[in-house]
Amino acid sequence: MLIRSISLIVGLVVCLAIFGASQQKEIRHVPVKLTSPASGPKMFKAYCAVCHGIDGRGNGPAAEALKVPPSDLTALAKRNAGKYPSDHVTSAIRGELHLPPHGSKEMPVWGALFWA
Repeated sequence: MLIRSISLIVGLVVCLAIFGASQQKEIRHVPVKLTSPASGPKMFKAYCAVCHGIDGRGNGPAAEALKVPPSDLTALAKRNAGKYPSDHVTSAIRGELHLPPHGSKEMPVWGALFWA
């Protein structure tokens, strides 16, 4: 009886571990596609929306898999006394700010494209 109970518990733990692992979100890395630097909306969609979302609210398809949730970009001006902080945004994109979620200047998602 004790062996049967232990086997049942071990089986249950293994099933839960497998189920939990299959529910964990994963970021799929795909090759970066070139977009025209003359189109801000196209660049945002290609390089930023996967994390920040098409609407910029931090709800992109990769957001759930990130350790740190993406910023709500629509609130940038609100958090900056009503003014859009263009210098701050430019510095973030260039990798000049220390933003742990973005990584280093050579951001793994699109840094090589921007700095090549």
